Amino acid sequence: MAHHPAKTIPPRLSMWQRVREYAVPPSMIETATARRAVGDWAGACAAARIDVDLDLRAVRDRHGTDLVHRLRADLRRLAPDLLRWHMPRIAPDGRLRPGLTLSLARYRGHGAPAAQLVVRTPPAWADAGQRMSLALWDGSGGGDARHHPHPHPDRRFRLDLHRHLWDSSRSSELALRCGTPGAPPGARPDRPTGHDGPWAVDRWAAEAELLLRAEGLPRGAFAVRLGARSRAVLELVAPDDSHAPACRALPGPRSPRGVAALPVLPEAAARVLPDLELLRAGLVTPERLHPLVATSLAARPGATAGPAPDPGTLGSEPADPHRVECRGEVHRIALRDGVLTAVDHDPAQLRREGLLVALGGPPLPCLRAIDAVHRDPQALPAVRERLRHGDVTGALDVVEGLLGPGAVLRDGPLRDALESAALRRVDHGLFRSGLVSARPAPAGRDAQPGRRPRIDRRTPPAVRRKRENRARPRTGLTV
Repeated sequence: MAHHPAKTIPPRLSMWQRVREYAVPPSMIETATARRAVGDWAGACAAARIDVDLDLRAVRDRHGTDLVHRLRADLRRLAPDLLRWHMPRIAPDGRLRPGLTLSLARYRGHGAPAAQLVVRTPPAWADAGQRMSLALWDGSGGGDARHHPHPHPDRRFRLDLHRHLWDSSRSSELALRCGTPGAPPGARPDRPTGHDGPWAVDRWAAEAELLLRAEGLPRGAFAVRLGARSRAVLELVAPDDSHAPACRALPGPRSPRGVAALPVLPEAAARVLPDLELLRAGLVTPERLHPLVATSLAARPGATAGPAPDPGTLGSEPADPHRVECRGEVHRIALRDGVLTAVDHDPAQLRREGLLVALGGPPLPCLRAIDAVHRDPQALPAVRERLRHGDVTGALDVVEGLLGPGAVLRDGPLRDALESAALRRVDHGLFRSGLVSARPAPAGRDAQPGRRPRIDRRTPPAVRRKRENRARPRTGLTV
C-alpha cells in the first residue's frame, strides 16, 4: 500500500493561526467594543493595550480647531481591537513588528505639512506586553517620538489608505479589498524573503490608483516589494472614471535610486488577507475571527478548524477531578481550597510523604503528577503564547485554573516564563518613560565575559570613535 504523507500546514499559516488564537483574546474584543459603544475611545484603547500619547488641547493650540474636530471624529470611530488584529507581524512568533510607526489618517492643512494620526510599536528589546501607542505626527520630531527608533511614518506599512482595517464605520469594505491569490506579474520570485503567502494581484491596479491619487499623481509608475532585495516596478494604465484601471510591468533595468523614489504599494494591499487564507485552509472557524471581520467576509459556517486539545489531559485544561494510578489504585487529583491536591490521601500521610521526599525518598505517584504540573505542565505552551502576545491576564487565568489561585509556583519552566515576562515589562516602562532609548547592555547571566559588544548604530559616538581609532596604543605580553 502506498504511503500518503500527512498534510502539513505552511509555517506562515501556522503562525497566523497562533496569532488569531492568542494575540487578540475575546475578552479584549468584548471590553473594547463595549467602551467604544458608549463613546469612551480612550477606555477602548486601554482595553486593547494601546497607550494614548495625545493631548487634544495641545493639538488645538498648535493646529487649530478644525483638525481637532477631525481627529476626535476618527478617534471615536477607531476600533483599537480591530487595529491590533490587523497590525503587521513578524515570523516566527507572530509578534507585532517592532520599532514601527504606522499612519492611520492624514490631515492636510492650508500650506502647513500634513499631520498624521499614527500608531507606534516599541523596539524589540522593549516589546513586553505587546503594547502600542497612539500619537499625532506633524514632522517636528519632538515630544514622545524623540526616543523612538523610527518616529517617521513608514511608507510600506500604512493604513491611511485602508481605513477598513481600523475604522469601525468602514469595516464592511474588507470583503471587497481583501484580495484573492495570484502570482506577481512580470516578477515571479521563488521565495520572497520573509514572506511566502499569496499576492493579491487582482487588487493591485485599484489599490495603486488610490495610492497615486493620495500622492497627487494621476498616473505613473509604482513599486511592489517582493522581498528584501526584490522589487516589481509597474505602471498604472488608464486610471480614470471611464476605464477600469490596469497595471503592466515596465520593461528594462532601472536604477536602485529610481526604484526607491517610486510610491510603494502598502503591504496591506500587496498581499491576501491572512484571515481569508486561514478560512480557505480550514485552520480557523468564523466564530474565532474578530466579529467585524467575520461579518464583513460573510464566512461560510461549514469551515473547519484544526483538532482541539484533549480536555482530559492533566496540564492542558483544568479537569476536576483528574485520575492517576497510584500504588495499584486510581486516585483523584483536584482543586481543593484553591490548591491542586491529591484528595484520596490523608493530609497527615501527605506531610509524611513530603518529609520522605525531602530526605531523598521516592515520592508518591500522585505527588509526582502534581509536581510535574507545577514545574512543566502540558499547558505551558499556551501560557507562553499568551505571555508572548502580552495577554498576562489570560496566562494567569490558565495557571489559576490549572493549579488554583492559592498555589505557590515551584522552580521550573512555568515559573521562569512568568518571571521573565514580569522582568521584561520593566524594560518597556523604561522605554516609555524615555529613561532608556537604546537596548541596555547585557548583564547577569546574559553577559558574556571576555567579549566586547559589537559596534552597531546604537553604539554611543564616543565609544564608536574610541573603538574605531586604530592609532591608539595596544598592550600585551612581550617576549
